[in-house]
Amino acid sequence: MKPALLFLARLLRAPSAAVGAAVLLALVAAAATAGWLYPGDPLEMVGAPFTWPGTDAAFPAGTDLMGRDILAGLFHGARVSLLVGGASAAIALALGLLVGAIAGYAGPRVDAALMRLTELFQTVPSFLLAIVLVAILGPSLSTIIFALGVTSWTGIARLTRGEFITLREREFVRAAQALGAGHARIIFREILPNALPPIIVTTAVLVANAILSEAGLSFLGLGDPNVVSWGSMVGAGREALRTAWYMTALPGLTIMAAVLALNLLSDAINDALNPKLRRRAAVAPAAPLPTASP
Repeated sequence: MKPALLFLARLLRAPSAAVGAAVLLALVAAAATAGWLYPGDPLEMVGAPFTWPGTDAAFPAGTDLMGRDILAGLFHGARVSLLVGGASAAIALALGLLVGAIAGYAGPRVDAALMRLTELFQTVPSFLLAIVLVAILGPSLSTIIFALGVTSWTGIARLTRGEFITLREREFVRAAQALGAGHARIIFREILPNALPPIIVTTAVLVANAILSEAGLSFLGLGDPNVVSWGSMVGAGREALRTAWYMTALPGLTIMAAVLALNLLSDAINDALNPKLRRRAAVAPAAPLPTASP
């Protein structure tokens, strides 16, 4: 069986993968059908304020304190939250792979310089740095994606560097060097494909962290005011938290579902890519019970 098919077979056998994929596909479907099901502007006031869920058939999830349809906001917010999560994770992945691959392959001097740069970014909390960047550049969707991307690459860089340091001494790399392969071919054709499994697992966590960070920025009023996101819905509903808790609970539960689905998928992918570790843990002998002293 081909490695890709074997990986899919292992992945599909994991219950966490099925649950995570089902929730994530539902959110992607909501984002894809938002313009068709709710063609209007989700920020428009379309009903009476403070309509509780289930009291009006026209608004199944109710309305917020300004009369905006909460269900429309959830569907359109899926577009923004998933876009920010995916795009910022892609930026962080590209930067982390570039820095980590060069640091792990080029040698000790370049490695030391790039690791000092990585440590410089790690001295400031990433969310605080993202707040500063968004405040300077202006709260728009593109600046939020940029800010979250350039503040989240350090973990990927360190992971990639460690994988490259381990793999660059392997026999297949030495063989490629002996055959006269260039540095680019060795990096992208020999080492990088073998370093991808742990990086793929970390990427799913990156997307989840980006969704949480975007929600935090929007909650603080630093989100794009022209679009609706789950975080901005939570921020708008906090003013009526005691009298209409559903305004914050529904988008908050959606954020939790998205993050949980991505974490379940990352765990399932990790188990599928490392079946030996899972099998070893299953057959490991239990620790002996302590015996009472006479």
